[in-house]
Amino acid sequence: MAQRPRPFWLIAVLLAAIFVVAGVGGGLLYLANHAGPSPGPKTIGLGDNVTVNYIGRFGSGPQFGRVFDTSIYSVAINDGSYPKSLEFALRGNATTYTPLGVHIGPTAPSSGYSGHNTSFGQVVTGFWRGLVGASGNHTIFVTIPPDEGYGASNKSCYATAPINYQVPLLVVLPTASFATAYPNVTKTVGAEFEDPTYHWEDLIYSSNSSSVTVENLPTIGFVSKPNGWPVTVANISGGKIWLTNDLTSANVGLVLGHSATKTCSTTKFIVTAVDHATGLYTEDFNSETVGQTLIFEITVVDIYR
Repeated sequence: MAQRPRPFWLIAVLLAAIFVVAGVGGGLLYLANHAGPSPGPKTIGLGDNVTVNYIGRFGSGPQFGRVFDTSIYSVAINDGSYPKSLEFALRGNATTYTPLGVHIGPTAPSSGYSGHNTSFGQVVTGFWRGLVGASGNHTIFVTIPPDEGYGASNKSCYATAPINYQVPLLVVLPTASFATAYPNVTKTVGAEFEDPTYHWEDLIYSSNSSSVTVENLPTIGFVSKPNGWPVTVANISGGKIWLTNDLTSANVGLVLGHSATKTCSTTKFIVTAVDHATGLYTEDFNSETVGQTLIFEITVVDIYR
């Protein structure tokens, strides 16, 4: 029996249905293929500029755990919760403590990049490398070995000094030198004043137009701190004052000294060895962060591409 042809209107309905389904399906497929990536935290990459807050601590040496630098004022003034290193120094008041601008990478010029009211400059290699991949508003801990921090110690910045030494009872100085060594002291014979270095009593023994003689007047057992630690008058004889630096192995790495002359562009040094067998102690004029492993607690504030 011959099949009856379908009515034209039924064919039109079927074709319309096919187009509608295809259109809807195509539309859904298009949207699925072109959907944007799901939102996520912005992470730090090479070439970025970022601002961070940080707390820098020693991860090695006698000062392990002590804070040597920070961008946070409340940390800088809190010595109870955040014990400070020997060379730590406040940079001013709260207004001078702001997030640090850091360029991620080794290519920033010495003057840094300026933008967003901030200068983004170079930091030690381990600092910026530790930030790569970090995201904003997160705190991370970065451990930096010496070769990615402040490098190895410069041996030329070491000096040795005797544990026991002498100073003369009578000191003769040209008039001009006297004024430098003893500021605000008159040359009146018989005048007594406090010694600016050892803080015992001194006496103007004699004076003329060309020179001044000063007599030191300590007593045996007198203790002063000419370099930052106790020094004891052990004996007075033969026109000399015999002094002993009260240093032991327990002081190594934990005593900050001051020298009258500069070595490696500074007068500050840390006692890094005490050897009573040789009668010498060692003064290290390197910065305290040199040769040390450092641990930074870093909070990312802003990321700028």
